[in-house]
Parts: sequence; structure tokens; C-alpha cells
Amino acid sequence: MVDIFRFKVSLRTGQSTFCTRTIDIKGSSSLAKLAEAIIDAYDFDFDHAFGFYDNLNNPYKSNESYTLFADMDDTDPSEDGKSVKKTKLSSAFEAGKTLAFLFDYGDDWLFNVNCSSIGKADPDIKYPLVIASKGKAPEQYPDYDDDEDEYVA
Repeated sequence: MVDIFRFKVSLRTGQSTFCTRTIDIKGSSSLAKLAEAIIDAYDFDFDHAFGFYDNLNNPYKSNESYTLFADMDDTDPSEDGKSVKKTKLSSAFEAGKTLAFLFDYGDDWLFNVNCSSIGKADPDIKYPLVIASKGKAPEQYPDYDDDEDEYVA
């Protein structure tokens, strides 16, 4: 039977918005597939580079990293971490482990991704699956008032 990894994903933001998503996904899926599921759960466009990091406070100073950059042919893997396309969830996570997920290195959308449990798949369910949602996700590309650098309502 296939293992299902349950992730509690929390968006870390300076705004007052607090939102989490709980996602079930097969342990045989890649980190890239998890990234896509997270971005989809927050209704963002999957249109930027990303990575997973063990340093939750400063991803750029991580000892363990998995990045999209490592999947590019002209990149030195020792500098940019391990592949998100080749690394399976079962290799990167165990129950209780948390990694930071950094999406869009310009806007720095930062999520905590905690593997809360590992269970068995239901053969009647298509994964990945968002099983819980708390809070409204912020807009990925909010409108700014150019004169005041504030959000436009």
C-alpha cells in the first residue's frame, strides 16, 4: 500500500493574514509536486523558482536544501542543493520534520511545511488533496498605489 504524507503548510507573512493548508500527498511524489500542490492550495500562479530549506528563519543559510536551480544542467549541485524534481518526499521528510518552502525569490513567499503524519493511501482518493484550509490566502500580486507604496483596496 502507498504511503501518504500529511503536511500542515503555514504561510509566513508580515501581514496580519494567518492561513494554513493541510495537504495529503503520496510519499513517492517529488518535492516539485509538493511545491505545486502548495501553490495551488493558496491559489497562486506556479510561475517562479522555489526551494525547500532546513533553516526556517534564514533559508539562505541552510545546511539542507532542495532547489529548482539544482535541476538546471549548468548548475553546480554542491552550491544549489539537491534536486526538487528527483527528490521524493519519502527521502526528504519524516513525521514531525519541518522545512521552509521559499517561493518566488523576488517576493519571498515563505511557508513552513511540517510533515505532521504518514499514513496509508485510500485507493479511492486522488492525491494530492487539500483536506483542510484555514484563513484567506493573500493575493499573490496585489495592486500597489505607486505614490504611497500601499495596497489598493
